[in-house]
Amino acid sequence: MYKMTDAKTGERNSRYLWRCRDCKQQYTVRIGTIYEESRIELRHWCYTFWRAATSKKGVAALEIKRNCQISYKSALFLMTRIRFAMAPENPTVPMLSGDVEVDETYVGGKPRFKGQSKRGRGTKKTPVFAAVQRNGNIHRRVVADVTGNTLKAAIKQIVDPSARIISDEYQAYNGIGKDFAGGHETVCHGTKEYVRDDIHTNTAESSHALLKRSIVGIYHNVSTEYLHRYLWQSDFMWNNRKANDGERTILAIKAAEGKRLMYRQSTAN
Repeated sequence: MYKMTDAKTGERNSRYLWRCRDCKQQYTVRIGTIYEESRIELRHWCYTFWRAATSKKGVAALEIKRNCQISYKSALFLMTRIRFAMAPENPTVPMLSGDVEVDETYVGGKPRFKGQSKRGRGTKKTPVFAAVQRNGNIHRRVVADVTGNTLKAAIKQIVDPSARIISDEYQAYNGIGKDFAGGHETVCHGTKEYVRDDIHTNTAESSHALLKRSIVGIYHNVSTEYLHRYLWQSDFMWNNRKANDGERTILAIKAAEGKRLMYRQSTAN
């Protein structure tokens, strides 16, 4: 590749174009990324990437609006695409192995009948399933329900058959051990048993606590339609928690390569 220059002055092209030596195609640093054809200045993209990748509980679009002095619509545009960049690429995501804690939680909404929402019953909350490898990565997703069929299918998709599954006493997980070499261990929260030797779900519950604190403290309210985007960002932060802020920002920017999110896609996904 080489820089495009003005034919008359010899100065760098005003649009900062490059030309490929092989195919002779013109392009810019934006091509093939989430900011292709975006009119927002790259300095705003860089700042927002940094804030999104270094704020443990996330950053609100309103804060980006104030700090960058751009419109709220533009700030939301930035955050939506950056969360898309942080989304896992399913074919390349390694399966969880070793000791894997599984747990479900409910996000948003309010109970319709006070005191009757033991497992989300009687609520308008959105069920979220999480599988966390001890000292490893997390995979989280919005699920339609918390029945045995749904949760077991999710576990089989993201956990290696050699793993050991650890959960609470929720009956939906019963029988999952036969599909994994390490079997299935449980703790009984109903009898106030939270840890037995190395059997516990504290790691998964901690990840849920971080997610909920970010939603309550930063975003205040997230609709079911867009909740999966916030899970992408939360999981990205968890999976790269051992990197420093600069390294995590670079990882987020690199993840944007090859990803495009058109307007119609962004409103549907």
